[in-house]
Amino acid sequence: GHEPPYESGDGVTLARASLTKTFSGGLDATSTVQMLGAQTPVQGSAGYVALERVIGRLGTRSGSFVLQHNGWMRSGETHLTVAVVPDSGTGELRGLSGAMSIRIQDGQHYYAFDYLLPRD
Repeated sequence: GHEPPYESGDGVTLARASLTKTFSGGLDATSTVQMLGAQTPVQGSAGYVALERVIGRLGTRSGSFVLQHNGWMRSGETHLTVAVVPDSGTGELRGLSGAMSIRIQDGQHYYAFDYLLPRD
């Protein structure tokens, strides 16, 4: 959940949050996320970074991997990269690389995951 801000001053607030997520579809998994965020006094301008450990199945392979998030917003325009941390794949997901894009529509989160796995 969200914790109280750990730093605040001049209208800028820094806070951390931990959450869990569930993925379904080609990626059938759960994840735990640790997030750091910065709110500014300007509406629609903010930033966040996060590390997310994903555990489950990707296609027919099972294992885990870590996603690194880097996101910021200026006047409501969002920029987000979510990439697999190199060599974070375990089990049958060893060697996984790739990036994820997130689209939010009607309160639902949709993920597109472009990835590469080494051949068996």
